[in-house]
Amino acid sequence: MIRTLAIALALAAPAWASEEIADQYPQSVLYSKPVEYFPGVYSAIGATAPPTYENSGHNNNLSFIVTGEGVVVINGGAAYVLAEALHKEIQAITDQPVKLVFNENGQGHAMLGNAYWSELGIPIIAHSEAAAEFEEYGPQILQGMQRYNQDKADGTFLAGPTETFDDEYVVEMGEFRIEAKYLGPAHSPGDISIWLPNQSLVIAGDMAFHERMLPIFQDTYTADWLETWDTEFEALDATYVIPGHGHPTNMDQVRRYTRDYLIYLRGKIQEHMDAGGDLAEAYYVDQSPYANLDTFEELATKNAGRVFEQMEFE
Repeated sequence: MIRTLAIALALAAPAWASEEIADQYPQSVLYSKPVEYFPGVYSAIGATAPPTYENSGHNNNLSFIVTGEGVVVINGGAAYVLAEALHKEIQAITDQPVKLVFNENGQGHAMLGNAYWSELGIPIIAHSEAAAEFEEYGPQILQGMQRYNQDKADGTFLAGPTETFDDEYVVEMGEFRIEAKYLGPAHSPGDISIWLPNQSLVIAGDMAFHERMLPIFQDTYTADWLETWDTEFEALDATYVIPGHGHPTNMDQVRRYTRDYLIYLRGKIQEHMDAGGDLAEAYYVDQSPYANLDTFEELATKNAGRVFEQMEFE
């Protein structure tokens, strides 16, 4: 009953998320306590705000699957202390050992916590492009985390994945078939989604957003992301979605705030370009239908500028 209620509330109540809440779990460096949203599938939902000292860099979802034969963790965490805190929560829930860690991409909040897991000798899996991204930019990523996390950065060192894949990495463990999939170009290099076909549940990573505005990076190619969404992500036909940021939800919700947002913004930029508008004005195209999303103020103008720069050369 509790699990069913957790799922129902998560699917129906995106208003839970608020970037105004500095910390929802003061007893821990984790931003929130892990919740079992589906039998055996837990997630500690991160802040929908940018990373800060108050949220310890826990502004993404740290998920894990209790399979019956061991625990599979999805995301290393943004710092050694976050990974350690997540492990303590896992140990309070089950005696099953952590057997595998997946990194959803090469960003700091997916990989910096590998420092902790690597000391335990646990295999860490990521896409080859994510591993290359972390190897190239790891020192800058670590320095950025050290600036905002200060003493909470203690103990964190660079530890990349121990194994990589290009298309799919499948694990049969206990009651779960776990399929780590690279569906194609999306938010950042090497983004993967964890598909649980027997549960019709996808731990989508940064393929899908809904409570906070998605960020468009220099290497985020929105046309490619839309193609990946339409040809691969939709084909999963998932009933339940745990996104990279924000509470578990369904496909309708993430479609509205990811795919539809990208289509909307590209449409507005195309109108602006057709009218002879330049980059300076492109930053201010109307994005008011999405102003309810957390991080709108931080990201909307940047997103518009980057889409303009991309579409100039499409």
